[in-house]
Amino acid sequence: MSAQRIVSLLPSATEIVATLGLAGRLVGRSHQCDYPPEVAALPALSSTKVRLDGDSRDIHLSVEEILTRAVSVYDVDAARLRALRPDVILTQTQCAICAVTPADLEDALRDWTGARPALVSLEPDDLSEVWGDMLRVGEAVGASDRARAAVEDLQARLEAIRARAATAGRRPRVAAIEWIEPLMAGGNWMPELVGIAGGESLFAQPGVHSPWLAWETLVGADPEVIVILPCGFHLPQGLKDLALLRVRPEWRRLSAVRRGEVYVVDGQHFFNRPGPRLVESAEILAEILHPGLFDFGHAGRDWLRAA
Repeated sequence: MSAQRIVSLLPSATEIVATLGLAGRLVGRSHQCDYPPEVAALPALSSTKVRLDGDSRDIHLSVEEILTRAVSVYDVDAARLRALRPDVILTQTQCAICAVTPADLEDALRDWTGARPALVSLEPDDLSEVWGDMLRVGEAVGASDRARAAVEDLQARLEAIRARAATAGRRPRVAAIEWIEPLMAGGNWMPELVGIAGGESLFAQPGVHSPWLAWETLVGADPEVIVILPCGFHLPQGLKDLALLRVRPEWRRLSAVRRGEVYVVDGQHFFNRPGPRLVESAEILAEILHPGLFDFGHAGRDWLRAA
């Protein structure tokens, strides 16, 4: 049966629904869902307890303080959610810090009256599971054929990038930094994207959660390229938090820093959302790593070379 009323509490799921051409069926969203832009008109059903007015160090400390109290990072407006009468609720179990989880919905679902909505919880660890989750969403909302076609198109675009990048003749060693203070390397699907774009990913393995990164390890590896893509940060905030790296004496010792091969990316919209725009994330990496081969128009808008 085709779901006519969809609530998405996950930005990547919202983007998946839009990619399937069903954005008009969305009746509610999370406070983080901001793409495509028209979803901003939908009621936001969640909020965060994390203080977001500081730098990455302040945010990390705020999250730790919340977790020590054994409470959820998010609040869900249960009354408003029930009033929307969704057929399907899209959420996730991949990261309790990143977005609303089924546990955050327990109160709302416990008091539900009438037919309960279907709950679809996404948990991708690598690209194959991202595409699998797109198919699951398609099935849940009655658009399986559209989902299969969308996945095939996205995979074809990635393979085209991989094929062209393979002609570059070199594969720069890349440090993808997913959090600045403390340092965290980009894991899960990030190493796959680096490989597709023609680079060699350092510090993380495909399908494995993002690991904390010691400064000694970063210096010892001495990457040729550093790509900074903080989870949840728009480009201006990522650029601002570079100050936390520049005050470290180790930072100036890195070859990528001395050669001007440090780049900042919009981590809010790319890389950290396991959905259709991971293909655009690969395009960004390809532009950075092999500018003579790729120009998708992302430079200056979605990524910048650090000054």
